Amino acid sequence: MKAFILAVVCVCGFAAGSEDERLPNKCEVCKFLTMELQEALEKTGRSKEVLEVGEVLDTGKRRRKIKYNTSETRLTEAVDNICERILQYSVHAERPGSLRYAKGSSQTMTTLKNLVNKGVKVDLGMPYELWDEPSAEVTNMKKQCETMLEQYEDVVEDWYFHHQDRRLENFLCENRVLKTSERECLEEVWKGDVGLKGGAEEEKGADKEGTAHDAGEL
Repeated sequence: MKAFILAVVCVCGFAAGSEDERLPNKCEVCKFLTMELQEALEKTGRSKEVLEVGEVLDTGKRRRKIKYNTSETRLTEAVDNICERILQYSVHAERPGSLRYAKGSSQTMTTLKNLVNKGVKVDLGMPYELWDEPSAEVTNMKKQCETMLEQYEDVVEDWYFHHQDRRLENFLCENRVLKTSERECLEEVWKGDVGLKGGAEEEKGADKEGTAHDAGEL
């Protein structure tokens, strides 16, 4: 007989605390906004492309040439849909603070998928095809990202054109967006998987016939 796992998804299912406590805070939104924008800019930072701007007039005036890597075009392309990239993140509820946001499947979801692949019935209250859809928490971060980017658009432009020698996270988050008491997440750095051994033991135990678990245990 196949093992049956009942995983009821609720507010406390994957992380402790109330729904409000699980929503991304301003520090986390700013942290990942600046991380994604800086990464997008770094990908084009070494381009040697030269752009020609301005109209060619009847007088024969030549168009002005500017370097792509210092152009407004480069910034615009980087900012365009930058908050959409937030939807690539998943909630890793086994990690503390802002570290719970990372790309790729969480340890919990990986465990559940492995169980499904082994023929175990897992009920999350939604079709399997929707398991990888962005969570409400991540979708909320994306919306907050859009609002923050619009609100601080001039600050981002000022940094891009005049202060790229400073980290965007410091220039925007520390100096403009966050109060001193709100900056805790900026100090959080991922140092590798935690609880991996425990996760493996969970999966092994869950695969035993007749075992039942709720989402909190997973």
